[in-house]
Amino acid sequence: MRILPACEAPFDKLEAFLRNNEGLDRTSLTAKGYVVEIKDKIEGCFVLEEVEENKVYWLKQLYITRTEANKLPVLVETILALAKTKQAKRVYVHSHQPIVDLLLQALQFHPQKEVSFVDKHPESKGNWWSYQVS
Repeated sequence: MRILPACEAPFDKLEAFLRNNEGLDRTSLTAKGYVVEIKDKIEGCFVLEEVEENKVYWLKQLYITRTEANKLPVLVETILALAKTKQAKRVYVHSHQPIVDLLLQALQFHPQKEVSFVDKHPESKGNWWSYQVS
C-alpha cells in the first residue's frame, strides 16, 4: 500500500478511480487529499484537512474500495502516522457506518458529543470520533 498526494497521482489512474467512484468530491481530493495505491491501482482516498489552530485535523472523505476493505485498519493507522508527521494534536472523524465505529473504537478513537469542533460541524446522522495524537 502506498499513500501519495492526489495531485501527484498519475492522471489516468486518478481519473479511472474517480470515474468508478462518482460520489467523491474531486475538487477537495485533488486540492488537499491523498490517494491509496494498492498493486499499482488507486483503491482509496482521504482528505486530512487542518481545521483549527493548534494542529487539529479532520479526516474527511475516507474511502476504500470493497475489494480492499480489509486494509481499512492499516489505512487508518497509516493516516494517523501521517497526522503525526504533520504534528497534529487531534484528529476528528465523522463515521456513518456501525462497522467503522467499531474500527475507530478499536483504534482508540473516542466518541464526541459536545466539543467546539463538533458543534461547528453539525451532522444529522452518524457519530463523531476523535483521536489524540501523541
